[in-house]
Amino acid sequence: MPHDRLLCLDIETVPDPDLVPADWPEDRFVPNPIWHKVVAVSFVEARIERDHDGRERHLVDCCRTGGEAGYDEQKILQAWWRFFTRRAARVVTWNGRGFDLPVLRLRAMMYGIPAEAWFKGASKWEGYTQRYAPDWHCDLMEQLSDHGACRNLPLQDVAVALGLPGKIGGHGSEVAAMIGRGEIERVRAYCEADCLNLFALYVRWALLAGKSDAAGHNASLESLVRCLEEGREERPHLGEFLDRWRGSSSPMPMLVPEARAGVEAEPSG
Repeated sequence: MPHDRLLCLDIETVPDPDLVPADWPEDRFVPNPIWHKVVAVSFVEARIERDHDGRERHLVDCCRTGGEAGYDEQKILQAWWRFFTRRAARVVTWNGRGFDLPVLRLRAMMYGIPAEAWFKGASKWEGYTQRYAPDWHCDLMEQLSDHGACRNLPLQDVAVALGLPGKIGGHGSEVAAMIGRGEIERVRAYCEADCLNLFALYVRWALLAGKSDAAGHNASLESLVRCLEEGREERPHLGEFLDRWRGSSSPMPMLVPEARAGVEAEPSG
């Protein structure tokens, strides 16, 4: 049965001082996923609707971070895997197969938290653990790089090239310092901004790959704009994202031309 929900997921972590070697340089990225302590799990959640031809549109319900700001890692992981188990969701990540999901699974193992739903699939070839099943887990970096054939493809670079704001409120290398200063809300906002970029990139990729058409693409992004407008007063980073996106000078940062009946769409400009 096709998924009816979409989760564009990102996590933020800090080095686990109990596991990282004492002589590890502070300015070097920690390569081992299990050495990363989870401090935030954020996502954009959308409904997947299909037309009579099977073309999709992804209508945003929310952008948020799981749990509460005061949760420790164990509670964050329990909340995430409990939430995920209740959803029939397609998961979208950027390098999630190489980082986010290994971290979420390995850290869950440390606390004895079940993640059974991740290991269930429709068949031997269809499931979250299958690398070539993007209707289950779409690692968008892998899709755009032909599974690593094209190297050096950061989310930031692709987002900015398409007219999206890219990172807002910091950088992944600054998360540990933010946490050290007690700025967890800033970390959560930063993580949510990455999810917003990821959702918009997924929508454009779905158009590129033929999973969506221009009308579905535009409906998906219009639903994201509504979500940002509705939330900007209480959560200023949503408004900042929207304003910077609207101010882009890129060729086609938001909507694309739609074909009229019997007439092919032509690029604007």
